[in-house]
Amino acid sequence: MKQYLLSVYQPAGELPDPEFLAGVMRDVEELNQRLRAAGAWVFAGGLHAPDSATVVRADGDDVLTTDGPFVEAKEYLGGVTIIRAEDLASALAWGRRLAAATTLPIEVRPFQDGD
Repeated sequence: MKQYLLSVYQPAGELPDPEFLAGVMRDVEELNQRLRAAGAWVFAGGLHAPDSATVVRADGDDVLTTDGPFVEAKEYLGGVTIIRAEDLASALAWGRRLAAATTLPIEVRPFQDGD
């Protein structure tokens, strides 16, 4: 089976109210349980806000580190789920379920084969 990355894109700015977030987290956990039961779940996790990031960049023989996000954006990567699926259609079906659970855009992208 191929592996797919389901990327959760979150708008920049303040988080929704705690009651709404609690519902989203409940729905996401239910989906994670369904993924596990189907044998499709590999890994999932949420990320801290972009201002917690450190960028590491090669600069000739040096490696530079800077605080904060790499780019300014209206949306940022808020979390990831890695799944196993027979094909893109199956991965997209899981992506639709994740979009419904999070109420956010989901990018579905296959991993390259390790051959």
